[in-house]
Amino acid sequence: MQKLPKAVRRLIEKFEALPGIGPKSAQRLVFYLLHTPEVHLADFADKLLALKRETVMCHLCHNVAEQDPCDICQDKQRDQEILCVVEQPLDLLAIERSGKYLGNYHVLHGSIAPLNNIGPDQLYLRDIAKRMKNSSGELQIKELILATNPTMEGEATALYIAELLKNDNFFAEKIESGELSITRIGHGLPIGADIEYADGVTLARALEGRRSL
Repeated sequence: MQKLPKAVRRLIEKFEALPGIGPKSAQRLVFYLLHTPEVHLADFADKLLALKRETVMCHLCHNVAEQDPCDICQDKQRDQEILCVVEQPLDLLAIERSGKYLGNYHVLHGSIAPLNNIGPDQLYLRDIAKRMKNSSGELQIKELILATNPTMEGEATALYIAELLKNDNFFAEKIESGELSITRIGHGLPIGADIEYADGVTLARALEGRRSL
């Protein structure tokens, strides 16, 4: 590694920092790019810069979009009384592909993982309660679907959100009266799997088989 040009070493280090990319994969990618025509590299670099320049985060659902609010939050045809909580924007896309859900979303951008020093404050978690009320402070969400991944971290996050709402007097009363239900995505997804990689049929069954918490 020490005999490689500095430019090559620096780029390998950047690729190694990406999730799922090991040292060997990083080296292969860099040497592939090294033999790519400069015009293609320039286009590749421009696309990387556009990733930040031409995307925004929706201030309502925290999805990555081209405009704020995003297309989903602006769509009044969607069921405004259902809110689905997911870990990542890719999970949102996967559920949309199932074609079985027509409500709104809330993207956490992660899950509670103490071993990785990720707590509730590192996620878009505490503003869920605000989204469940209208401007007059009245309940506007009738069902909150917790569609975090069926992993230890995902389960912990779902339970944390449920307990957070159940410990709030306003929401506790609504849950007790039946005005609000908190459901967990069903077991159409195998334990340990990520929503991002699930097929549409599996996700449809998971949504249809959601249960109360």
